[in-house]
Amino acid sequence: MLKQHQSADINHILEKLFKLQRLGIKVGLDHTYELLNRCGNPHNKLKTIHIAGTNGKGSTAAILQSILRTAGLKVGLYTSPHLVSFNERIRVNGIPISDDFIIEFMKMLNDDIDEIKSTFFETTTVLALYNFFIEKVDVAIIEVGLGGRLDSTNVLEPNLTIITSIDIDHQNILGETINEIAFEKAGIIKKDTPVITSNQPKEALDILIGRAKILNSKIEIVNNPEKIIIDWRFTNFVVEKKEFSIPLLGEHQAYNASLAIRASSLFVDGLSYQTINDGLKNTIWPGRFQLLDKKLPIFYDVAHNSAGINTIRSTLKSLNAINYIGLIILKEDKKVDLIAKALNGLFDELIVSTLPNSQLMDKNELFNSLKNNNIKCKVIYPIEKAFCYISDKAEKGDISIIFGSHYAAKSIYKFFEINFDNVSI
Repeated sequence: MLKQHQSADINHILEKLFKLQRLGIKVGLDHTYELLNRCGNPHNKLKTIHIAGTNGKGSTAAILQSILRTAGLKVGLYTSPHLVSFNERIRVNGIPISDDFIIEFMKMLNDDIDEIKSTFFETTTVLALYNFFIEKVDVAIIEVGLGGRLDSTNVLEPNLTIITSIDIDHQNILGETINEIAFEKAGIIKKDTPVITSNQPKEALDILIGRAKILNSKIEIVNNPEKIIIDWRFTNFVVEKKEFSIPLLGEHQAYNASLAIRASSLFVDGLSYQTINDGLKNTIWPGRFQLLDKKLPIFYDVAHNSAGINTIRSTLKSLNAINYIGLIILKEDKKVDLIAKALNGLFDELIVSTLPNSQLMDKNELFNSLKNNNIKCKVIYPIEKAFCYISDKAEKGDISIIFGSHYAAKSIYKFFEINFDNVSI
């Protein structure tokens, strides 16, 4: 299928692909099914693990794929959004999809995409499933884009379903209450397919259990990790009297890892403790309390809702610093009121910034919204000046964290000289 193409080709193709975002978010699976049909229904020829949840689904997916790769499987991983390049969304054994494959796929289905009026995410989902089929993966781990019930990825008939923590987010699409949001997440549960989840709010758990019962699907609530110890470079924890370690920081990552450990054991019989623990230690998942400087305590986290910010709070607390400095950058569609409640009392200093010509909220709008919610903050712009400011604070021993959005990742990695292109994750 693949031919060699010039960079101009991929730029043109990606431009067309991203322009499909103008079609918005469509609820329903008809377009995805139709586009899959036009390329031979690859989803029906794959073993898959489907993951939904408000927070932690990407981390859980990354941890799980690392364990399964360590066990010798060829693993496809589909996640969103990307941090720096589109290709990150679709990986086989950690390696991003090639430009050549994207170009050939888009040329092959160009007329079909136009005829069906497929959206960006519908098209990307089909691209991922087709790539995994062509690559003959042993299993594809598929992260839900938004919600679950009507998400494009819900065309799957998975071998295993995972639902991570459920909280309030995307209320304009998923609903205003935990019950409504849990209903959407529960929509990925399929008949006679095992489901694993962590401890949830009772109202969410009741909905998941009820849905699983209707579909005759066994649901398992994974035991909470114990004896969690967090350092700058790792999180140690105990599950079922066995010690594990993961290079992702935070108590929440121990919970995500517990889900991944159980999922791997259900998917592959007889996995050894050594294989699981080696897989955990090999996990790479950028943008999740990621250390940006080898010598200074400067971190980056894509947390963008109240639950995610609360995990930042608990992680920072475990690091026992004297002062905490935050740099917040939010996507323009975020409800600042809910986020502000989670920010209350969290930082000794909170910096607001943004990037020009982006999908990020204007710095003054964010500043005023936070101020109206009694959150003390100040604007530093341009963003590189804000990076310098928090770096100076870190030099003095304060812990600094940049957080709030995926959309700042490219600027962050450029400033801190982190090479992210074609990194295996």
